[in-house]
Amino acid sequence: MTARSSLAPRGSTITVVQGEFRISDDPHVVLSTVLGSCVAVCLYDPTVHKGGMNHFLLPERAGACKSDIRFGAHAMELLINGLLKIGGRRETLRAKVFGGSSMATNLRDIGQSNAEFAKSFLHNENIPVVSESLGGTLARRVRFWPVTGRAKMLLIPNSPDLQSPASPRPLPMQSPVESVTLF
Repeated sequence: MTARSSLAPRGSTITVVQGEFRISDDPHVVLSTVLGSCVAVCLYDPTVHKGGMNHFLLPERAGACKSDIRFGAHAMELLINGLLKIGGRRETLRAKVFGGSSMATNLRDIGQSNAEFAKSFLHNENIPVVSESLGGTLARRVRFWPVTGRAKMLLIPNSPDLQSPASPRPLPMQSPVESVTLF
């Protein structure tokens, strides 16, 4: 999979989907994503007012293509290197981490693995995590202002993709019908 990234267009909201990362130094750009078991790392340098976001699907995997951005290790390297290329400094980078929800109760908890990977990677790179919202069973919508490091996160209740197969979705309420004519 090819990484889609580089500098975000100026003055807009940019959606970051699975397998992407975006960076910006424009105060009018907002990066946005929706997460289930995936993780997004919002990385910024408050001293030079530059930042970015990635969205990865799985933690690293032995034997996997090392240049596949769906995996956390590559997604993190691309985000860090992208910020360094536009003037960010490694020693002043800060992180906010979101996602890692449990998608289904009967499967391996990919969300927890993603969250643990992200936190471990950032710890090993000496990048402080200043804020996080990880785990649980709800999807999240994240908006991130890369220049300031400001982030807003909204939990999405009753996310149909996150419901357990054992608990069926309730049927929508229907208005009562007064009379029905059958032909």
